[in-house]
Amino acid sequence: MSRSAFLEQLRSYEPVDRLEAAHRAAMLDLFYSPEAFSRTHFIPGHFTASCFIIDGAGRLLLHHHRRLDRWLQMGGHVEDGETPEAAALREGAEESGLGDLTLVDGTIFDLDIHTIPAVNDDPEHDHFDVRYLARTSNPEGIAVADAESKGLDWVDLARAAVLMPGEESQRVIHKIERLLRDRMAS
Repeated sequence: MSRSAFLEQLRSYEPVDRLEAAHRAAMLDLFYSPEAFSRTHFIPGHFTASCFIIDGAGRLLLHHHRRLDRWLQMGGHVEDGETPEAAALREGAEESGLGDLTLVDGTIFDLDIHTIPAVNDDPEHDHFDVRYLARTSNPEGIAVADAESKGLDWVDLARAAVLMPGEESQRVIHKIERLLRDRMAS
């Protein structure tokens, strides 16, 4: 996928609430900045990509982020010349050890803007996070990336909601629940 295809996905993405709609509008504005994908672009921030990984049983893979000391989905910075979709799959594979990740529905799953605290020479800044949903057929193949994570755990969605209580995570968990319920009904 090219950056222009990403822009088209972003334009056509249907937010589920007003907050997500505001995130999409801000991301569309940021897209036109020449530094939008640079990890050293701090005002207003830069694009990142996340990968929520599910298995065939509908469990969600979370990692206990080493620096932030929180349970999160896989994700990180978009590298030079990379699209958010490719970055989400790369970060998902690197942080989980799973080499067979495929996107569910092949498009953006959620949008979120969140603040990252200052660390080392980087000031506090926002991550404009484009989030994807991926599936694995090899859930037992997980491997902890020690530099990134204190641990990995497959959890059911109810447990994920407890471990990730933020509004942005709850929105994604509800989207996954709806998707799984709809697919079971059809």
